[in-house]
This record gives sequence, C-alpha cells and structure tokens, in this order.
Amino acid sequence: MTQTSNETQNRSLLTATPAQRRVTINDIARHAGVSKTAVSFAFNTPGRLSSETTQRILDVARQLGYTPNPIARSLNTRRTNAIGVIVPQDITDAFSNPFFGQLVSGIGRVCNMEGMSLMVVPPMRGSLLEATYAALIDGCIVTGLEPDDEVVRALRQRHLPFVMIDADAPDHVACVNIDDHEGARSSMQHLLRLGHRDIAIVSFESFSGQVEQYTGTLKHRFDGYRAALKEVGLALHSRGIFCLECKCSVAGGIEVFNRLMQLVPRPTAVLALSDAIAFGIVHAAQQHGINVPGQLSVVGFDDLETSKLTRPSLTTVHQPIAEKGQRAAELLMDAVRQRFSLPRHIVLPVELMVRKSTQRLGV
Repeated sequence: MTQTSNETQNRSLLTATPAQRRVTINDIARHAGVSKTAVSFAFNTPGRLSSETTQRILDVARQLGYTPNPIARSLNTRRTNAIGVIVPQDITDAFSNPFFGQLVSGIGRVCNMEGMSLMVVPPMRGSLLEATYAALIDGCIVTGLEPDDEVVRALRQRHLPFVMIDADAPDHVACVNIDDHEGARSSMQHLLRLGHRDIAIVSFESFSGQVEQYTGTLKHRFDGYRAALKEVGLALHSRGIFCLECKCSVAGGIEVFNRLMQLVPRPTAVLALSDAIAFGIVHAAQQHGINVPGQLSVVGFDDLETSKLTRPSLTTVHQPIAEKGQRAAELLMDAVRQRFSLPRHIVLPVELMVRKSTQRLGV
C-alpha cells in the first residue's frame, strides 16, 4: 500500500461519522505497517517491542482516534489496573463520614505510586455480595466485615487478593488494625478520673444490636471500656452506664441526642465511637442550650482533621486513619504484584487527645 493511499484512508477514518468511526487494531496495524500482535504488545506489554515501534503504533492509534476497550483489554491481560474498597454501607452514608475520606486518601497514595485506579464497592441493589462479584478489580481492601462474612468467602472463591481493615482476620489473611482496646480504655479512664459516673457509650450500628454479641472492632473497644470501669468497681450493666447505637454520621449523632436526654439518670458524659457521631451530639446539645463541656462532656474516636477546629475542640482518640489505608494498600499491592510474603497483621498505636469538650464534673 502506498503512502498516498495510507494518508487517504487515515483522512477517511478521521472524518467518518460516529457510526462509521469504529477504529480497530487491524486499522492501526495496517497504517503502522506492523502486525496485530505488535499493536496488542504496544498497548498491553510494550516492553516486548522497541521504544520506537511502540511510539509509532501509539502515534497512529492517536491519529485514528482509537480507544482501547477496557473490558477486552482486561480479558487479554487478566488485569484491570484497579483495586477496590469494599464498604458495607450505602455509598451516601460512607462518604458522609469524613473518616472514609481520610482512609481513601491513604489508599490513594499507594495507587498513585503503583499506577492503579481505585473503585469504591458499596452494596448493589442492596446486596454487597452481588457488588463484589460484579467488581472488575485486581484486588480489594475490605472494611467493616468479619472474616466469616459471605463477601469474604466470595473473594476467596474468586481467588482475588484482599486485605482486611479493622477485623480479627485469621493468620492467612493480611489485615491492618489499631489498638482499639487501649483507645477505648484510655478514653473511659479519662472520664472516670474527671469524676463522671453517669456515662453513655454511643456505638455505630452493629449487625447484632447487642453488646454481648459484638465482634471485631466493637468487641475490642467495649472490652476496653469494661476494663476501665472494672478499675473503679463498675460494669457496663451498672446503674448510670448506658449503651446506645446510631448511624455512624453527624446525623446519627443528632438523632441519638434526643434518646440520651431521656435516660435516667441523665448522662453527664458521652463516649462516642466515632468523631462524626460526637460532632452530631455536640451540635444537638448546643441547639438545645446544653453547654459542652459544662453540662455534658463528650469524647470522640478517630481524631479527624476537623476535631481540633470544632467549638469546643473535641477530646478524642487519635488513630492514624490515612496510614491505616496506606499500609493496607501496600499489603494489597504486594499480593497483586505477586511480591510474595507471608500475610502480615499490623496493629497501629492510638493516643488520647485531651481538648476542650471534656471537663471535671461539677466545675
């Protein structure tokens, strides 16, 4: 084929109507003067061609307006160059909690370095299992689930690499946790040392709804609360100690405040298991003319970036949220890239950050 005829066909492809403009690798191969295999190598395994040949093929493809079919490409390479974050909440609820944004920022650092994209995988039509099977990903980070959950079993059946966050994972599953027990114990100790004995613990919603059946993160935190209460002769069932659940969001904290005010005796302090819940409680208290911390001390858990900026600034348990996401993504990429190592269990430290939302009882 002459150069003139090549140029004529190139122009005809570039000026074709949308219905006629479907460019194939056959077109690219013909105009670049290479085989279809070489075109496939240029897009999928460029290391198998010289840099000059690869660049010529890519230049021709760009001129012709060729866009690789991502599904066909993934079938060919068996890679999607994407990892997922599985979240059991509705996507609106997940993103309403600033915790999730900080977690994803840590995961994103690794994605940027590895040249991977990130997919959030929430329930599909109410089914997280269906969403897991449908996700086109090379591996995933699992949040908010237990090791025996059907979704985790599905990941094993797919032979898909995964890392768990905030879970009691078995030895053969990599995971990243924080010291939940110590974080809860230190926050309860703080309130008890300030003289509070009428204390409400506000948890994010569990699958069981019963403290005695809590597992994973909730179990470890409530074990920490129990340990601190035991030091002063109290227990979770003691008079004046209350356990409530609500959605893990500011709206959840606002909603639960009304229930807190109906408790007898009325709590003088609240331990919220997330900063988002604590923000909601503080906001609702102020709307009802209740002074924080003068009439109600409030403690959060997370130490979100805004916790020190609220009025009053929030006493809370600091956990390295972004680092948690980053470490989980690093473990996942080791598995995806087949940089073989034994599954690791990482436990990150926590620290109680005492600020202005708590004070001694009666001051």
